Amino acid sequence: MTETARQATRLDAISGHYDRWLLGAVCALACLGVVMVGSSSIAIALDYGVGPFHYLIRHVAFLGIGAGLAVWLMRTELKTIESHNHWLLLGCFALLIAVFIPGLGDEVNGARRWINLGVSSFQAVEAVKLLYIIWLASYLKRYSEEVTATWSAMLKPLGVALLMVVLLILQPDFGSLALILAITGGMLVLGGVNMPRMFGPVLVLLPLLAVVAIAEPYRVRRLTSFLDPWADPFNSGYQLTNALMAVGRGEWFGVGLGGSVQKLSYLPEAHTDFILAVIAEELGFVGVCAVIGLYALLVGRALWLGLKCVEMRRHFSGYCAFGIALWIGLQSFVSIGVNLGLLPTKGLTLPLISSGGSSVLMTCAAMGLLLRVSYELDRARRQVARLRGDSGVPIDASPAATPATSRAGHGRSAPAPATSPSAVRGTSRLRQRVEPILGRLG
Repeated sequence: MTETARQATRLDAISGHYDRWLLGAVCALACLGVVMVGSSSIAIALDYGVGPFHYLIRHVAFLGIGAGLAVWLMRTELKTIESHNHWLLLGCFALLIAVFIPGLGDEVNGARRWINLGVSSFQAVEAVKLLYIIWLASYLKRYSEEVTATWSAMLKPLGVALLMVVLLILQPDFGSLALILAITGGMLVLGGVNMPRMFGPVLVLLPLLAVVAIAEPYRVRRLTSFLDPWADPFNSGYQLTNALMAVGRGEWFGVGLGGSVQKLSYLPEAHTDFILAVIAEELGFVGVCAVIGLYALLVGRALWLGLKCVEMRRHFSGYCAFGIALWIGLQSFVSIGVNLGLLPTKGLTLPLISSGGSSVLMTCAAMGLLLRVSYELDRARRQVARLRGDSGVPIDASPAATPATSRAGHGRSAPAPATSPSAVRGTSRLRQRVEPILGRLG
């Protein structure tokens, strides 16, 4: 066996570690979710004539299945996931169309958002969020320079997002529609899109979104009622007024776990959309701050991982981390804002905490993918340290790039890692690849 082959074998034997801060934040949010779903759902379960712990058992079951999905993704190479990116995009449209197929799609309260699986219903858009992020991350990796330099490369992902928007309008699901557009815009900016060029599509889309928002009377009521929910506390402002009473009753340290009054059939969707109001009532201001802090840690760590991956030219990993960070950050921000009366009422769950099978499953899957990103980043850093003959250097101190340098104590140079054809497809070979930054100003 040649020295190069032996060195490659030694590098392949190096393993990585999952990010402990990220794993801790995910576990803490999931455990808090189990406790609060159990506390907030007993009265609702009794109202529906099922066992008092029906929703808790259901939530734990979905959490267990979601943990299985997360473990599977944590053990799957990212290059394997990336190789199926086109099939994942087709899966997005197949799921969004499936809800309109008679006998397969379920209609609930006038909206067709669910696929009937027999034992349960699955909300298609929850899977679409993750599949779309993976496809867009792969696209930005393959066409990074073109996205920064040409209109066509920038408009292609926007066109894909608009096709999804049309299908979401037909369901209708305005909340997920806005979330997917925000994720698309955020990932393009983080991928280095030319900012002045980005303003054109944004200026066109904003009036269209405004028209969609006011096209239905119930959306207009939602947009206006949160400004003064007490003007109609028994109709359009009913949800928000009860949520605000729960928040105010909690004060600094709450009334104690299980002591909420608003969850006793006063606050609608207490175990799903308005679970933060129950947390505020039972755990107080301190509890709400703890929840916000955990989300800040999770999102901040995901963005940090994405930045480090891009620095090491692991662009697909970095863009996946960026996309998941935007998803969790925006959705938790909207859910918290709705519960506190800062945003119009919208049916978005609190990730990892709210009850809801589809949301729990796909959020767990996203966390598994994010942890895999952290594992491969740590493994790559250890391999760089081994190539440099400096395995004792702390992982965080290892350089970002991976050039071939002389090993300490040896007279030969380590071979530079080979670049796969997919890594250069869609990019110029005549100049050094331009690294993505937080948007380009010109």
